[in-house]
Amino acid sequence: MDRVSATRSELLVRRAQIGLAVQGRDLLKEKRTALMREFNRLSQNALAAMKDLEERARDARGALSETTALDGPEAVGSAALASGGEIGVGLKSKSVAGVKIVELEHDPVGRARTDRGYSLAATTPRIDGVAEGFEAVLDGLLDFVAVELSLRRLAEEITRTTRRVNALEHVVVPGLEGERDFIAMVLEERELENRVRLMRAKARANKETTERGPA
Repeated sequence: MDRVSATRSELLVRRAQIGLAVQGRDLLKEKRTALMREFNRLSQNALAAMKDLEERARDARGALSETTALDGPEAVGSAALASGGEIGVGLKSKSVAGVKIVELEHDPVGRARTDRGYSLAATTPRIDGVAEGFEAVLDGLLDFVAVELSLRRLAEEITRTTRRVNALEHVVVPGLEGERDFIAMVLEERELENRVRLMRAKARANKETTERGPA
């Protein structure tokens, strides 16, 4: 408080600063609410996607084990090598309270039997089933990756916003309010001292007038 200049202009400045700080805090709280709403929505989607992905992976692993046992590892391995390929992916984003939420777009993962690269005559329907199952797993995994990335970005921004809200609410605003109250107290004390001095001066003047008597 020693560095605070106790003047009426400084009092007005502090009041304006408090108003801006409170307004900023409220805006940040609104931003955090919007971010948390989106985070909760995506979290529900992520949980559903994870459960679906686990079920797909479990079914695909079961089909792979059965096919390997019945058709032989050589046939399965050969089909796997022949069916390799690339999947085109792209990212687009939308803004939620200033945070970019990622959406991943990708080419269809599932393929027709004739598009997997292996010989239909040298394979069995079981191998087709394994390929279809793991294509479904990959499709779900690509969708889940985008959701997870968005959740991380949202969580980081929610944390940053919360820190800023807490700083304004518990440090900046109380500090400014303390300075405002200090300045107001000093001004009130000065005004009181001035009143006392005026009253004393008036009392002395009245006393002197009485002692001199009428002119």
